[in-house]
Amino acid sequence: MTDTINATPAQVLATPMQSNDAEAATVGEYLIKLLADVWREQECFNGKRPFGNSGWDYELIEALVRAGLIDGEIDEDGTLMRSDDEAGSRLIAEAIQGMSAAWTEGKR
Repeated sequence: MTDTINATPAQVLATPMQSNDAEAATVGEYLIKLLADVWREQECFNGKRPFGNSGWDYELIEALVRAGLIDGEIDEDGTLMRSDDEAGSRLIAEAIQGMSAAWTEGKR
């Protein structure tokens, strides 16, 4: 699967989320809640189930599929059936880097 659109980190971060365990409205808010949980829980943080769900990373991938940013399929029941995980991971990693770059530029 290689059908992806070129999305900026800002576009990825603004991507709306479907119902999710973090109760986040956008991908960016989801990532901020994830970081906040790491900070709050520290050594007790559960990276496998940060919001009580072992499939938490697929909540992000699903949002990218629903927004048409990566190739994938949602069935008639609204379940993610397939996705271009490699492209999704790349977009999320670039969005995280974009958050860092925006913060760094704001510090200048």
